[in-house]
Amino acid sequence: MVGLGVSHAEIAGRYHEPYHALRSYLEALDAADPPLPSTARIIGAHGPQMTRLAAARTTGVHPYLVGPAHTAWARSMLGEGPLLALEQTVIPHLDAEKARATARAMLAPYLGLRNYRSAWLRGGFAVEDLSGGGSDRLIDELFAWGGPDEIAARLTEHHRAGADHIAVQVVTDTFGTFARQAWRDLAPRLLAA
Repeated sequence: MVGLGVSHAEIAGRYHEPYHALRSYLEALDAADPPLPSTARIIGAHGPQMTRLAAARTTGVHPYLVGPAHTAWARSMLGEGPLLALEQTVIPHLDAEKARATARAMLAPYLGLRNYRSAWLRGGFAVEDLSGGGSDRLIDELFAWGGPDEIAARLTEHHRAGADHIAVQVVTDTFGTFARQAWRDLAPRLLAA
C-alpha cells in the first residue's frame, strides 16, 4: 500500500492546489509502466473533494487528527466499499490538565496549517477552538486520553462510525521517546476493542 497526500502551502517550496495536484499525480500513476493499481493506493484526505477522489481512484482514505464525527462523515462520503483507515492519537494519562497539555504540544505545529484548519472548521469547530493551543473541545475530539478503558472506548466509537482500521499513535509528555511502557499497558485492552 502506498500512502499519498499533499503537503501544506506553509511548508512546501512549490505548492499547487491539493485536489488538482493529486488528481494529476494519480493520472501519472495510471499511465506509468507498470501502473500502480488503485487498490495499492490510499489518500490522506480530510475534505469532500479529496475524499471523493479517493473513493473513485484509490482503495480509500487515511485521515489524520480527526475524531469520531469526522469518521462518520468520511464513511458517508465514501460509501460502503472504500477503506477508511484513520489515525487516532492517544495520550495514556488520567489527569485531564496534563493530558490536554501534552495534546496541545503535539497539536501546535498543525494549528497553523490551512488544510487542517479548514477541515476542523468544516467539521463544526469555531475559529476560537483553534486558538490558544486548541480549546478543550477540539483537544477532546482529536485525542483519546485517559486509561486503557477510555482509550478503547474512543476506538470503539470510530469503529461504530465506520472505520475499517485505526492506526494508534501513542504520545507521552516525553517527546522523541518510544512509549514502550504505555504500549504494554494499553495493548491488551486495545486488542479487545
